[in-house]
Amino acid sequence: MTADEAERLLVERIRRGDAGAWEECIARFEGRLLAYVDSRLRDRAAGEDVVQETFLGFLVSLPNYDERTPLETYLFSIAAHKLTDALRRKGRRPALALANAGSSTGDEPAARSRRASTLLRSRERKSREADVIGDCLRDLVARWRERGEYERMQCAELLFVLGWSNQAVAQRLGIDEQAVANHKQFVVMKLKQAATAARIRDFDLADMDLG
Repeated sequence: MTADEAERLLVERIRRGDAGAWEECIARFEGRLLAYVDSRLRDRAAGEDVVQETFLGFLVSLPNYDERTPLETYLFSIAAHKLTDALRRKGRRPALALANAGSSTGDEPAARSRRASTLLRSRERKSREADVIGDCLRDLVARWRERGEYERMQCAELLFVLGWSNQAVAQRLGIDEQAVANHKQFVVMKLKQAATAARIRDFDLADMDLG
């Protein structure tokens, strides 16, 4: 099995909700991502937050992941975006090198560069949507944890992160499907409100397998 085939298999296992595959992905990339982020932030705690946000962003955007893009490149692109936000929050100007995050091959052929540029432009809107979804889910999870609403938190993780069906979630948590549907409807409503607040037009959760 080639490296590309192994990577595609890993992503497919993550799509299926394989916890072992997710742990393997984190083990493979977490150290490199943290080294990259920490070298620019010089703040280990903030760097760990950025890496966590990177993995969350990857999960949220997974339905739209184009497997022609190497997983490492995709993750570092998300990390660069999250790092830019972190630097701005600290009042620091992001370095231009962020655009080339994760690149280790030097100059590439023009055709590949054009393709990467096109992919990034076409992903721009989806990236904004993924950010809105990620921020909203993170806020909801923090609120549920504070209030001890663990059933809602578990439902959100299984539905929106792992992509389980209402029936599968109900069976896993030992609750009825209507309760799961109610939790899902609440989260979808919050996501749509967040999109409206962010002025994202024609925000379609169905395109991201969240609706």
